[in-house]
Parts: sequence; C-alpha cells; structure tokens
Amino acid sequence: METRALADMQITPVGVGTAPIGSGRDWPVWWGPQDEAESIRTIHAALDLGVNWIDTAPFYGWGRAEEIVGRALRGHPDVLVFTKCGTLPDADRGDRMDLGPAAIRADVEASLRRLQRERVDLLQLHDVDLNTPIEDSWGAVQRLIDEGKVRHGGISNHPAADVERALAVGPVAALQYQYSLLHREPEADILQLGIGVLAWSPLASGFLAEGFDLGQLVPDDFRREHPFARLDLEPLRAELAEIGRRHGRAAAQVALAWVLRHPGVAGAIVGVRTPAEAAELPGALGIPPQELEALAP
Repeated sequence: METRALADMQITPVGVGTAPIGSGRDWPVWWGPQDEAESIRTIHAALDLGVNWIDTAPFYGWGRAEEIVGRALRGHPDVLVFTKCGTLPDADRGDRMDLGPAAIRADVEASLRRLQRERVDLLQLHDVDLNTPIEDSWGAVQRLIDEGKVRHGGISNHPAADVERALAVGPVAALQYQYSLLHREPEADILQLGIGVLAWSPLASGFLAEGFDLGQLVPDDFRREHPFARLDLEPLRAELAEIGRRHGRAAAQVALAWVLRHPGVAGAIVGVRTPAEAAELPGALGIPPQELEALAP
C-alpha cells in the first residue's frame, strides 16, 4: 500500500480500528459477540496486507482492546500504535472525561502495560473535558513526549478553537474526528486546519456497507438505536455498489475512497472484525475522484 505523511510518520491510508474488537457487555457500545482469537487473526491479516498502524483506546472495552492489540503485535515492533486518554468509567453515567495531568499520566502508564510497549506513537485526547483547561492537558502530553513515553500528541473530537489553544502550548501532530458520507461536519473547519486528520467511523458504523441489515444484528447492538437507523440509505448504498461494480470494488471500499479523497484526511480508521473484512482494506484507492465527488447522501 502507498503511504501518507502524518507528522514524521508514514502511514497507510487505512488503519485498523479496535472499538468493535474491544466491545463487551460491560462497555456502553456493544457491537455483538467477538472472539479474541478471531480479532488477533484479523489484525494479522491486515498487517500481512501492508497496513502499518492501529488505533485503539483504554475506553474500548475498558482496556480489552489494548490488551488484544498488545498480544497481536508481539513480534511486530514496527507497527505504529495510536491510543487515547481521558475516558474513565462512571457508575452513574457509564463514562466521564478527565484530562487532568494525573489522569493522563495514569492512562498512559496503563496503556503501555496493556500494549506491551515502551512508547506509543500517538497519544490523543479522547473527548472534551469541560473541567480542565486544554492548556493543562496539552502540557501533560508534552511532558510525556519529553520523557519518551509518547512520540506525538493528537487531539480527538474537540472544537477547532481548542486545537488552536493547544497549538499555543506545543505541536499537534494529528486530529481524529468522525467523518463519512453521513457525517460531514469536519469539512467546515477541522479539515481546513492543515493538520492530518484520522477519520473515525468512515463507514458510518457499517451503515454504508452493501447488504447492511439491522435485522441481522443482535437485539442489543447499539446500532439498532443509532440515528442512522432512521435514514433511508438504500439509494446511497445502491449508488456505492454501482460505482464499486464498475471498478471491482465493494460498496464499503467506495465509501472509504470517498473519505480518503479529501486532501485533509491522512488516514481512515476501519473497525474490521474478521480476516475477510481486513482483506478489503487495500481496495479503498484507485477510484476516479470525479465519481466520488458526485456522491451525496
């Protein structure tokens, strides 16, 4: 696979997302049952195809995803590992944000143990913490970089104004935001900042895949209550499938190509759960941009 620049790293256009493989019933976002051995085979299948980075977080299954990644990457020291910090369990609300310096440090130390690494390549503030000035949070990230525990710092799901405030403290290597045909909000500002964006949920949690069927999901899968579940997406899926047929691609690959065609996007995070899904990752390029630009939800 070709690579793209993200700070001083070269990353493949697609990376492995680990929210689905970390999913469990003790976590707010249930993706249905997932076998750990299958998760590891899936990660290995992606690496065999040339994918060179994985995005994870302590939040994903409260450490489960990072533990799986740590086991999967034994013997793969060159794979880039991106993780996050700040999301903590909360008995009343399910989770809460704490981006205070002590919480960030504790998250990183725990992540390094689970990932079996001495350093993470990208540490991202996961979500907004209204109780901590971002200057304090970003200063804590810079200290971890100075100590060699973190290579680069990134910001996820924050308003553009917070990114600008962080830049006054230290470099921001990457941004991570939801971006897909069904969620285009970052186009207004985030994608204009000149910092490489990692797009999460580029397939809209699977809603853009050909043959996606809510009825086939387990009864308590979070997608049954998702706002996208109320949309009539069959015309868009059919359009994606038709473009795919013309170029030997699946509808999901076309949807990924649409995200990756934006010059502000450095990479797309894809939550593959099986080796067969991983096998589709390299096919997200090579579709004429004029066909992609014509797509609209």
